[in-house]
Amino acid sequence: MTAPVPPPPLPEGAKPRPAPVIDAEWAPHWAASLEGRLVVQRCPACGHTQFYPRAHCLVCRHAVEWEQVSGQGTIYSFTVIRQNPSRSFRHLLPLVVALVDLDEGPRLMTNIVGSAPEEVRIGAPVQVRFQLVSDAAALPLFELA
Repeated sequence: MTAPVPPPPLPEGAKPRPAPVIDAEWAPHWAASLEGRLVVQRCPACGHTQFYPRAHCLVCRHAVEWEQVSGQGTIYSFTVIRQNPSRSFRHLLPLVVALVDLDEGPRLMTNIVGSAPEEVRIGAPVQVRFQLVSDAAALPLFELA
């Protein structure tokens, strides 16, 4: 994977994207993000992969482990946000919000970046990249592969 990149310069009056609140269940995910690695939880008992983090496997309730994934996936669905009054997001418009099915199984909500919204299609292959949002976290964003 690639190292996280800093966010682009903010336009005058804009606020940075909010950083996530990091708790015990999310801490391994955000620590890996700072290294440019995407991790999900895998159950060693039944093999189920899941994201977002939980204390137990959703299938068999066994304790789960963190595992690095490829960061490749497919767009399951998306929408384009063209209006947002928040100064933290206004400069990002139009913002493509997507559900991405990772090649390893889990589905996650993210943004598609680096392409015009008109280029984004359901079923398109995507690759993760990370953007720093704080000293403790980098957001996993996706771009068309």
